[in-house]
Amino acid sequence: MSRDQKFFDLYSLVIGILAAVALAIFVLAMKMSDLTQEVYTQETDEYQAAVAARIRPLSQVYLPGEDLEASAPALMPVDEPDPVVTAMTGPQAYNTACLACHGAGVAGAPILGDAAAWGARIAQGNDVLNDHAINGYSGSAGYMPAKGGRADLSDQEVRDAVAYMVDEAQ
Repeated sequence: MSRDQKFFDLYSLVIGILAAVALAIFVLAMKMSDLTQEVYTQETDEYQAAVAARIRPLSQVYLPGEDLEASAPALMPVDEPDPVVTAMTGPQAYNTACLACHGAGVAGAPILGDAAAWGARIAQGNDVLNDHAINGYSGSAGYMPAKGGRADLSDQEVRDAVAYMVDEAQ
């Protein structure tokens, strides 16, 4: 036997096996399609919905002149947390409200730390100082607006600022 004959026989055998495998796959595919056609046909709504979902566009383009009503925005209530109000300390209240006048001596205000200017006022007592700071004062020595012009300060914050200024003057 020649070499060509051996090659031809082996080649024919491989081609025959491949043809048999292809035929088996074809028969299996036909059998499966027959079994599944009864369950999933082209006329059913399920099939049509599946096809529509696969081929739907990713987005839509509206040309000029085409009117499309926008849906109303959904308003969702927002739960706002209760504001946390913390009272300022004496030095903080002084720096936010009192510093403007008591830092430079504006309108006869005694300067912070000046014991001579604060001496006569301290002698009147804390109740008088607090009353003048909270309700305001107008006298021969000068003018004190109520709560230093900061109506948002609580009475306690003003008292703490007065106590801070008195401590600094002694």
